[in-house]
Amino acid sequence: MPKKPPYIRIFKEHYDFNITLKEMRNQKMYEPDDKLITIISDNYDVLQSLGSFGINLGFGDKTVREVCEEQHVDTYTFLTIVNFTTNGYRDYDDADSLSVPTLLKYLKASHEYFLGFQLPYIRQQLEAALDENDNLARLILKLYDEYAHTVTNHMKYEEKTVFPYVQALLDNKHPSDYDIDTFSKHHRQTDVKLKELKNIIIKYLPSDGLHNNQLTATFYDIYNNEKWLRLHALVEEQIFIPAIRRMERATHQNDVTLKISNMINHTNSSEILSERERDVIVSLVQGMTNKEIADHLCISINTVITHRRNIAKKLQIHSAAGLTIYAIVNNLVDISSVKL
Repeated sequence: MPKKPPYIRIFKEHYDFNITLKEMRNQKMYEPDDKLITIISDNYDVLQSLGSFGINLGFGDKTVREVCEEQHVDTYTFLTIVNFTTNGYRDYDDADSLSVPTLLKYLKASHEYFLGFQLPYIRQQLEAALDENDNLARLILKLYDEYAHTVTNHMKYEEKTVFPYVQALLDNKHPSDYDIDTFSKHHRQTDVKLKELKNIIIKYLPSDGLHNNQLTATFYDIYNNEKWLRLHALVEEQIFIPAIRRMERATHQNDVTLKISNMINHTNSSEILSERERDVIVSLVQGMTNKEIADHLCISINTVITHRRNIAKKLQIHSAAGLTIYAIVNNLVDISSVKL
């Protein structure tokens, strides 16, 4: 058997619905030059993703790359999600190539689908299949409403908090009161009530043939909704959250670079240090305490504290590490004399 390419990994966890690992391995990994109609013929589940990317039907025999470029959708991100949700494949080597704007668009559109269409549609189907005068039927509808409410609250939180935070990162704004790990720690699947609902539906089938068929068909819709919501959660956990972590790290690195650059190019005359303030910085970098600096410079401790306050105000640097960097890049001390 030929060895699989090293960049392909298969996620085994979470796939407890009716897709076996063996079946997943038998699926091919779709590529940019594959015709989109061929991919859909291989796996009709791909249809679920098209709308979330804003891709409409009627694309003829065009390849994935051609369709994505026409629809202004990042091809790599599209295929990453399609290969992950249909076959369980994830390409790690080019993780930095993921388009966060495309991911954000996909997740927002998925929310619109679930909240604006799928959940209300299933509610309507349940109403048509059940006798609301029956106590058990009312219990089924109540359980479904509780489940839908839980899903809605979860998605509304993401729309109110998570998505604006990510958009701020994309806009080169650096929010300091939130990070993606805060979301990750509270990201839980919301299908406990749905499992209870399915068990009741299986046990409760009306004797009337028409209603029985309606309820069975609705049950299939509920099952598919559960499957796709679980995949939606997995896309967030395995693709979206790691991508935002990489953005946060890059943003932090850029902030550090900018601060160092500002130190090097510091020319504002109102913030030029006095000779005594420079002496204080050198003493601080060498590890002296306030008392030791006072004795060394033959000044009072209060004067040392005043100098330190003025230094922090002028440079907007409040840490010993920051002052050390400033002293090095401005040639106040030699880096070889600094204990790093």
